[in-house]
Parts: sequence; C-alpha cells; structure tokens
Amino acid sequence: MPISPNQGSTGGGTTVTITGSNLGGATAVHFGTKTATITANTATSVTVISPSGTGTVPVTVTTPGGTSNPLSFFYVGAPFKSSIAPVSGGTGGGNTVTINGTGLTTATAVNFGAATAIPTVVNDGQLTVTVPAGAAAGPVGVSVTTAGGTNNGLTYTYVDGPTVGPLSPASGPASGGTTVTIPGTNLTTTESVTFGATPAPFSVINDSTVTVVTPPGAAGATVVTVTTSGGSAIAPGGYTYLAGPGI
Repeated sequence: MPISPNQGSTGGGTTVTITGSNLGGATAVHFGTKTATITANTATSVTVISPSGTGTVPVTVTTPGGTSNPLSFFYVGAPFKSSIAPVSGGTGGGNTVTINGTGLTTATAVNFGAATAIPTVVNDGQLTVTVPAGAAAGPVGVSVTTAGGTNNGLTYTYVDGPTVGPLSPASGPASGGTTVTIPGTNLTTTESVTFGATPAPFSVINDSTVTVVTPPGAAGATVVTVTTSGGSAIAPGGYTYLAGPGI
C-alpha cells in the first residue's frame, strides 16, 4: 500500500513509509495538522516518525513541486488488559492462556518476562496465547503489544513440576474410603489426584504433602496421578485395591 503501516499509536512514534513518485526533496509530511519527522527520503518514498494524534487523519507529502493527495492514517489507542487465565503453569510452557481486555485487535506479541509469544486474536476484547518456556519458577510480568502501544500490569507465575513419592498406606479395600498420604515436592498447586481414571477428594497440607481419600476401585493395582498447575507426576508403586473376604 502507499502508506505502511497505515495505523499506529495515539502517542506517536510509529515508523511510517509513504511510497509514490516525485517524492524527492520532501520538505514536510503532515498527519492532519501535525508535522512528522522525516528520517529518509528518495524519489519514490518518504519515511517518517508519526506525531501523536487521534482518530483518522489525512497524510500528505509536500515537495518543491507541491503537496500530494491525502492518504488515511488510523490512530489506535493503547491496549488495556483486565485479566489472564490461568494465572500459572509449568516452567516448560506450552499451555494456553486467555487474556481479556480492550483494544486487542491489533495485538502482535505477548511477553512473559523476557520471552515472547505470538497471540491469536479472538476479538477486540480477547486473545489467546501459548505460554513460552520460562527461565525459572516464579512470577513474571505479562505485556501485550498492539499497534497502539504496549500495556503491562498482569502477572503469570511459572511453577516447577511436581514429584511424588510412594503412598502411605499403599493399599486398602476396594470399597475405598481410605485416607492416604502422598509425599512429594511442588504440591501446593495440586489440581487433581486420580486413581486410574477416577478423581479422588484431596487436601493440600503443604508443598510436600497431600492427603487423599481413595475412591472405590477394582481389586488390583492402579496408577495414581497427581496433577498440579506445573504438570503431572505418577506415584511410584501406585495403589493396590484389596478384594474383600468371601464366605
């Protein structure tokens, strides 16, 4: 197009290139009533830094030969972010988060600390993004960059994946109802504990201990999986359901 990009921040500062003919020796480029700073000029192009502004303004180039026809430039406000969900995930990244706000239509990048990801724009009020890997566990600032600028203000927390030790006790009746202690590390953000495919009610005691009440199950060994916001871990040895006596 003759003007690229054709939109930028209301605060100005966007590098804009205007192409055409007989543009050499440009003496002024106007965005509405404001004058832009010319940084490069050839016979077929003029590159400028846009001034601040609002709405849609006509852009004209003035040379010793006269003033060009106008082109439209659209000023875009800075984005506003209101929420992010989920607010935490594993240090390896890869999970999808949703960011809500306003002015997100032109979003081109989302930064999680120093790591950058490319978002998918759902609409002006929402975008989704795949979280990049984190350098270490802990909180990082989240910023969204659009044609209108960059907005900070949200936090995402990287969480180390859990580890799990042998259950105590490691066996109990197939009818369920046994209180079992699961030792491990990074268990604070536990989201679920499953015995096979069956979820079990649990309580987080601290970062290294979770207790769970076994659900009913079929006699025999079953896999026990603990899932946190940082990932999943399988208990070594699992849990063995014991068949009840028969007479």
